[in-house]
Amino acid sequence: MESRIATALGLRYNPVAVVLGDDKPENALQFKKGRWGCVMFMFANAAKGRTAAFDAETYGCWGGGVGLGFGNAYLRFPGGVECFARFLSSGNKGWEKGKEVARGLEGAAGKEFMDNFLQGEGYTKTPELVNQWVEELPITEIKSTYVLFKPLGEVDLEAETPETVVFLANPDQLSALVILANYGREGMENVIIPWAAGCQTVGILPYREGRSAQPRAVVGLTDISARKYVRNLLGSEYLSFAVPTEMFLEMEANVPGSFLERHTWCSLMEADK
Repeated sequence: MESRIATALGLRYNPVAVVLGDDKPENALQFKKGRWGCVMFMFANAAKGRTAAFDAETYGCWGGGVGLGFGNAYLRFPGGVECFARFLSSGNKGWEKGKEVARGLEGAAGKEFMDNFLQGEGYTKTPELVNQWVEELPITEIKSTYVLFKPLGEVDLEAETPETVVFLANPDQLSALVILANYGREGMENVIIPWAAGCQTVGILPYREGRSAQPRAVVGLTDISARKYVRNLLGSEYLSFAVPTEMFLEMEANVPGSFLERHTWCSLMEADK
């Protein structure tokens, strides 16, 4: 499918369709079973034209398992959710279970992971706040075998319906997407920026919006760990903008006659050339 939005915005990268299915495309990128990897690294490759596939054994990391819809993968984090809550916040060095788990990981985990496990990533102030955040996540168990990231141009909407379409946008393009998301709707809050992992802002959070009566778009790639992993592939200026498919089609239909054909937007496009 060719996107009017992508053309009007002059996007550098392909919009990415998030598709749930039971068949894996030939030559799809996929993490090896049991190997760590960042889902957003695969997303970046999809934006550059490759298809990526994930299943319940190849989602890369615990947050990726949660983000893609393979249940509460935090239960499989070393030491369980208790240790994960400290990993994301103040660290596991200060309690006995955490120290015991760390001893068991010695030699098997990388230096950076071990430092974060013991000292904490510092993304949340306390473990209690992490537990509250996990409770708020729309943990999902997808019914399909695979989650696929596909360049939108390779998707035939008559044959398959994506859950979500995700754009990579610079500040000007993100501004235009926010305006377009609100263009034909009541209210001013048809776009949200939740605090979550990069994969969760293209996966379970847009999944949730797609099930709601009034779906909203989700701005993401505000996860600085994910930004670190995709920086060399994409550059530093992009955020993600994930739109449930129903809303995406609505926005596509609203391009003609909108501000995207008026002089203010066109002058911004000219200035970027």
